[in-house]
Amino acid sequence: MILAGDIGGTKCALALFLPDNLRTAAAGQTFRSKDFAGLEDVIREFLSTAGSGGASLAAGQITHACFGIAGPIINESVQTPNLPWTITAAGLRTVSGTSNVQLINDLEATAHGVFLLRPDEFITLNEGAPPPHGDAALIAAGTGLGEAILHWGGATYTPVASEGGHADFAPRNEIEIELLRHLIKRFGHVSYERVLSGPGLFNIYSFLRDAGYGTEEPWLTDKLKQSDPSAAVSQAALAGESELCVRALEMFVAIYGAEAGNLALKAMAVAGIYVGGGIAPKIIEKLRSGTFMRAFTDKSRLSALLEKVPVRVITNPSTALYGAARAATLTLR
Repeated sequence: MILAGDIGGTKCALALFLPDNLRTAAAGQTFRSKDFAGLEDVIREFLSTAGSGGASLAAGQITHACFGIAGPIINESVQTPNLPWTITAAGLRTVSGTSNVQLINDLEATAHGVFLLRPDEFITLNEGAPPPHGDAALIAAGTGLGEAILHWGGATYTPVASEGGHADFAPRNEIEIELLRHLIKRFGHVSYERVLSGPGLFNIYSFLRDAGYGTEEPWLTDKLKQSDPSAAVSQAALAGESELCVRALEMFVAIYGAEAGNLALKAMAVAGIYVGGGIAPKIIEKLRSGTFMRAFTDKSRLSALLEKVPVRVITNPSTALYGAARAATLTLR
């Protein structure tokens, strides 16, 4: 039995898989990350009822475990940037009951999961005209911003972890320069994650509001206080209820496309860019409006190259979980 996990700043998804069936979990559950002091506690909670009929698993049933974690994995350890957790493979070996424990980056896990998806679990933003083989890459905005590379080695793809979401935000025009100045005052260093994430969307909205680019309606002020502000901005934008929210989401999508294009250039991802994370499927109509792809291909002398790169949105929210299970199976060989 394989224990797989997709561990993010907002939620932790855990599941048990049989090695010959990585698309169907024998048991699975999702937990709110902030409700726990650490991943060990989440695993204990899950395993206490994950056996047959809700009983605890017997010792030795889990033979391998792999966790895709939002953060940089160094020497089998990670301090998560969006949670006050320190996660170590050693600690997880104890709680999972197996010595075969892997920690991998969450986007690395998503890259593994891409191989297990059906064609209908992608939405195409750009068909492109890719060569027969070449590297690909992933970008995913959610609680944070993740990036990863799929390196073509001549026979198969190898997922390569990255922390590119924490690289410096690069504004492309006057209003984005204003946004950068606004965020420097708040955060000092401004990474792409400060802009391309759930909190990042609200950062964009707050800048536009505070800089006088629109007026916040009283009903929206109340909604921002009562619910997740980023979700409130996104919902109001998609419903066309607030011009300020519409402008914020449009700016978010443009910057998302621009950074996806940056990643394609840095990785020479001529085989394709995959857009993952929890935000993209929720704003898919905005992504398909043309704003994302215009920013993606707006690279001067290399625009023609990027026009040939396929761009696909991943719609299956369990991709990283499947990928963690797949990564675990590679150690079985």
